[in-house]
Amino acid sequence: MTGDGKKKTRMSPLISAADLNIPVLGPPHVDSPLLSLLPQSSWQEIFIDESERILLEPDIRTIQGCLDKGEKIPSFETAGPRMKIYFDPSNVSAAIVTCGGICPGLNDVIRSLVMTLSHRYGVKKILGIRNGYQGFIEKYGTAPLNLTPETVSDIHKKGGTFLGTSRGNQSVTEIIDFMERRNIGMLFVIGGDGSQRGALEIAQMTQKKGMKTAVVGIPKTVDNDILYLDRSFGFATAASVACRVIETAHNEAVSQPNGIGLVKFMGRYSGFITCLAALAVNDANFVLIPEVPFKLDGENGFLARLKERLQRRSHAVVLVAEGAGQDLIPSEGGGRDASGNIRFKDIGIFLKDKINDYFKKEKMEVSLKYIDPSYIIRAVPAMPVDNVYCYLLGENAVHAAMSGRSEMVVGLVNNQYVHIPMRMIAQGRKQVDPNGPLWFSVLETTGQPAEMG
Repeated sequence: MTGDGKKKTRMSPLISAADLNIPVLGPPHVDSPLLSLLPQSSWQEIFIDESERILLEPDIRTIQGCLDKGEKIPSFETAGPRMKIYFDPSNVSAAIVTCGGICPGLNDVIRSLVMTLSHRYGVKKILGIRNGYQGFIEKYGTAPLNLTPETVSDIHKKGGTFLGTSRGNQSVTEIIDFMERRNIGMLFVIGGDGSQRGALEIAQMTQKKGMKTAVVGIPKTVDNDILYLDRSFGFATAASVACRVIETAHNEAVSQPNGIGLVKFMGRYSGFITCLAALAVNDANFVLIPEVPFKLDGENGFLARLKERLQRRSHAVVLVAEGAGQDLIPSEGGGRDASGNIRFKDIGIFLKDKINDYFKKEKMEVSLKYIDPSYIIRAVPAMPVDNVYCYLLGENAVHAAMSGRSEMVVGLVNNQYVHIPMRMIAQGRKQVDPNGPLWFSVLETTGQPAEMG
């Protein structure tokens, strides 16, 4: 299983070894400043040789299938420092931008990027683009910040993003113009799949214009739904905070006859936070996620099953991901946000009302407490496991950019840091497999029926 408890599935036959190639701006010709940090006897262990690769799919059946067909086994470039780099650190400028919703660890990544660029490579000019992609656009009047180790020294102790963020599509042409005026050679984009699609467009346009600009992404989502990654940064912190909320809901439920603790977690398309927190705490009796449809009514529906649980144990804890049960809510959604994302209907409030109405008709008194900790979970500072992960992501992103790589993101795959083409991240979302071991473990833990309705 991967870090999120999901068993690795066999590789899609549409992914070839060539699909995993990373564009490089040109041949490296500068000795890395990192060479002076270590004795020569350590170089072979620390610096990455271009022949080092990490398998996309470690399943022996997939590997044997490629060998039988005489095909190259698809693999990712290994992340890490190179002995020769593309950019002269004394003559290159870098920019950092955070986009989309916040999550734990954003400031940790910003700090890591600045510290590695400045202390390890000696880059003198590092710009912090404020308020997401808006910060590139002149009409918003938001000047960039000059980032130094001193300005970012303590930002990892706070949640949110030191640089600010925003949603919405901005003119790629204007972004490129800003980068040309500022002579930016490296752009680091910290954001989700939509932000990385924007970064890919920026990278491709710089290439068409003949600009030598490395665009490197650090993928971000609190929902842990980024394809190929073992986990996204901030997810471990979010799941940990979610656990404390479940404990609170359980305490409320067991304190009163027929007590119900209903908790809504983040997870628009993927229920990883809800599932992992349920497994960690082991107090949930129902877990409702976007990947597994359910019905409210009928003898096998959720409401009838909830009644059975209360009759048997006099309390229940229900966890629901925000994207679950959207087909059950009759009212129209709220359209789309500035980034084009669907505004989901509020399944938490909907379920609360439906549960109360159902038991009123059943003439059965219940005490329901509804908790929505979404913004608490995503706004807290990162915990130690994410502190370290964010630092290593930022460090490896700088190594990649300094070597002249572009149109890529850094991430953890099969517990190894690798370079992933941006276009692959934008292909879709990782989701909980309803037939996989993670969901099976949830069913075992909760005791809920495999199907409801």
